[in-house]
Amino acid sequence: MPGTVTRIGVTGHRSIPTSILPAVRSGMRRQLGGVRGLEALSSLAAGADQLFANIALDKGIPVTAVIPGMDYEAHLGGDEAQSAYRRLLKACAHRVDLPVEPTHERAYLAAGRWIVDHADQLVAVWDGHPARGVGGTGDVVAYARSTGVPVTVLWEPGVRRDP
Repeated sequence: MPGTVTRIGVTGHRSIPTSILPAVRSGMRRQLGGVRGLEALSSLAAGADQLFANIALDKGIPVTAVIPGMDYEAHLGGDEAQSAYRRLLKACAHRVDLPVEPTHERAYLAAGRWIVDHADQLVAVWDGHPARGVGGTGDVVAYARSTGVPVTVLWEPGVRRDP
């Protein structure tokens, strides 16, 4: 159907083990390739979110930044992650600023749910374990599955995430 846009959202860990990074990158390229009319949804956090946004932008796919309702940039990590966030944010086609939440965890969960609610599919860079805190990757994947949004998990069995 002309004019149809397929929205692909991302959720994932901030720390991706080096051993699986090539597989994660190629999996993201596969998910973002070969289909016309794509849009990527990302919160632009360090790790999976920034990697996904970079790949989408490299492919000419517009990215919508979904910004959690909190002092987000200050909690992204070090200077490198914050610098990458600012660079990516400037390159995004759209920006959605979510309402302020009472805690950072609730803000992360609200952003993850927003992405799922507006996505046709979700790419998850996820080790398969429960979230380490409210709003983590495991929570977003569970929400997507409960709402019927298809989830593609990019991870290699047996690989453990950094503590």
